Amino acid sequence: MSLLSALSIVCGLMLHVCFSRYCVPRKTVPFQNELKLFREEGIFNYSTMLMRDDLGVLLLGAREAIYALDINNISVRKAAVYWRVTKEKQRECTYKGKHAEVECRNYIRTLHKMNDTTMYVCGTNAFSPTCDYMTFANGQLRLEEKQEEGKGKCPFDPFQRYSSLMVGNDLFSATSINFLGSEPVVLRSSNLALRTEFKSSWLSEPNFVYMDFVGESFESPDGDDDKVYLFFSENAMEYDFYSKVAVSRVARVCKGDMGGQRTLQRKWTSFLKARLDCSFPEPSLPPIVQDVFLLKHKNWRKSVFYAVFTPQSSLSQVSAVCAYSVSDIGEIFNEGKFKTPVVVETSHVKWVMYTGEVPVPRPGACINNVARKMGMNRSLDLPDKTLQFIRDRPLMDEAVRPLTGAPLLVKRGPLLTRIVVDCVLALDGQSYDVMFIGTENGYIQKSVNYAGEMFIIEEIQLTENPEPISILRLSSSKGQLYAGSEFGATQMPVSNCSRYESCVDCILARDPYCAWDSSADQCSSVSSLSSSSNEAVQSLKERDVSLCPPPDPVAAVDFTLVPQNNIQLPCQLHSNLAQVHWRFSDRLLHSDSKYYIYSGGLLILSASESDVGLYACDSVEEINGRTYNRTVAAYHLQLYSGPAAGGSSTPGTEVTNSSDSIHSVNTTAPGPGVLIEGPLAPENQSDTGRVTHLEVAVAVLSLLCISLMGVIFWMWNRGHWECFKFVQSSSSSEAKRQSAEYMHIQNRTSEIKLLGPECGRPCSANNNHTAVDFKGNGEHHFTPMANISSLDGLGYINDESEI
Repeated sequence: MSLLSALSIVCGLMLHVCFSRYCVPRKTVPFQNELKLFREEGIFNYSTMLMRDDLGVLLLGAREAIYALDINNISVRKAAVYWRVTKEKQRECTYKGKHAEVECRNYIRTLHKMNDTTMYVCGTNAFSPTCDYMTFANGQLRLEEKQEEGKGKCPFDPFQRYSSLMVGNDLFSATSINFLGSEPVVLRSSNLALRTEFKSSWLSEPNFVYMDFVGESFESPDGDDDKVYLFFSENAMEYDFYSKVAVSRVARVCKGDMGGQRTLQRKWTSFLKARLDCSFPEPSLPPIVQDVFLLKHKNWRKSVFYAVFTPQSSLSQVSAVCAYSVSDIGEIFNEGKFKTPVVVETSHVKWVMYTGEVPVPRPGACINNVARKMGMNRSLDLPDKTLQFIRDRPLMDEAVRPLTGAPLLVKRGPLLTRIVVDCVLALDGQSYDVMFIGTENGYIQKSVNYAGEMFIIEEIQLTENPEPISILRLSSSKGQLYAGSEFGATQMPVSNCSRYESCVDCILARDPYCAWDSSADQCSSVSSLSSSSNEAVQSLKERDVSLCPPPDPVAAVDFTLVPQNNIQLPCQLHSNLAQVHWRFSDRLLHSDSKYYIYSGGLLILSASESDVGLYACDSVEEINGRTYNRTVAAYHLQLYSGPAAGGSSTPGTEVTNSSDSIHSVNTTAPGPGVLIEGPLAPENQSDTGRVTHLEVAVAVLSLLCISLMGVIFWMWNRGHWECFKFVQSSSSSEAKRQSAEYMHIQNRTSEIKLLGPECGRPCSANNNHTAVDFKGNGEHHFTPMANISSLDGLGYINDESEI
């Protein structure tokens, strides 16, 4: 028994050291079967989506298939059309060195709305990109068989990053225009087609990520034009290193651009680009943008781009979210300095800030009132001096800084992949931007910024197996989120308020979608509350739990104590941000040779008569610098005195918060639930053939400790020891929390670094799931992560009838 006690203490200390430095979402929601799923056997790569609220369908593009799914329940397929490559096309593709069953298929990459019933669809078609028109009418999905050349509209390579946008009847696309992928282009397909120059100063081996439209001509005092913004990464021209270094960029073109008359004929005259700054808190190469979402505002100047960044090096597991104002980007393009190439003595070309005279009209500017006053009403009228300048100098000198000056959120662990953002009106009359961020292991991180404090409301497991989320779409009107991955598509509501069973949980969740409805005594969706209701409670910033009625006392469960047995008392907290405190007759317990406190409850080793009494499990969570205590479970241990072991049916007691008294009540204790083993009850001691669970427990605990040592060594080498914050130092109260005797350890999928005035609360565990090395190039590298077992795996009996 002394060996078991020692191992328990050592393992407990190791777990505390391992996991006490990580920041976590408040709640973790494991995979649930009630999520709406769609997949078809033999079909893969569900990576293209088009929401048609007007038709009531979600159009889902996959490999050689397009589906029309019920937008309210994507598990219901309304129609489907299959667009397979011909044997001849597949054979031609293989002759060029591509894999017949992987690359030489037709991957649907483009889906855009044309009119009420017609969509424009393009596929890779075995490295021969082709486009067609598709209709959905009378419940039928049909290709029009009006195939067009898709070169420049759709990538050749099914795994190459790409973006496109339909503005009116004009298709804007960013992809490679040749089979080898060596000629990148930003193209407008219309009656007057325009493209970028084939110069490395314009595009240098880019990876295109996102494209969107901003209507900047609306109420513009300068008579400005609408813009199309493009986000991508490329090899940096401004850095002179021995090896190539990638940087993240934002570029823009004007919607009304018609190219130049002599210089830049059929080329963009308004193509400008600038570097995106999203500084990681540790020294590293510039991070790479992976996905972007434009949260549009009625006043376009207040619109914000939210971008996900990941590291260039595979050795780092840090990713981040940065936000950029459309106005800030426009200011750099409209008023910023340009970069220009200079040749130094070593013959290496570098780019420095241009200090010479800038032509008028300003190079790269849209046609506006200034140009019109000079008699220039079209880009075709621009002088060659302006066009030659922008042809040679499309890069701005200044980088675009994040809206907050630093990342909104920085995360260690499985990398972030995709992002969408919803603007939610809360009960306080304010709007909050709620971010839904997909990860490479199939989770959604739901986050919101409260006055500079980034708070992770919850993380939800979308896929049963670790799969990178390759696309995210949001329907604010439906309140639904749609995600696609290699093996299927998933639909989930933006919030499930029923997860919060008490008023306190509803308040502390700080979910702007949810509020506590006192009249219905439940946590309800804000949108479902009547406008005249004044009994709804929500406290997003202050987290004022005093708005809730006092909680009901917790009924203590009666259980039998058999001397020399080991007894396990379960206790499950409702928050990853809470610590657990166990009390025995109002005396605070600590892990020692007698008691072992872990994530699932309390283990009493070699119980004796002195252990008879009342045990209470308290959830302790810090709220606005104050500690909030509540009892979540209670047990009354009674000495074994009869022929049968197990839970008794004698009247129990009720326990309120630790500061309150214990009240006797006439309740019948539930059935067996306390886990007991060790010396058997007299009537069961004849079962001598069973190996004692104590020996098994010692062996497993020994293996567990060895595994934990390996985990610590791995985490030390991977640099997983920091919980990042803003420049502000941690408060003294946080230091006290980290020195607590016990910290709640829950199976985690990721460690979140929260940037803001505080890190939410100190930290908890890493994940025990398989991690996926998602590089954004179609390759998924699965890396095994440490698997930390709970005490449930030690062979403890879950039912006293087994004794």
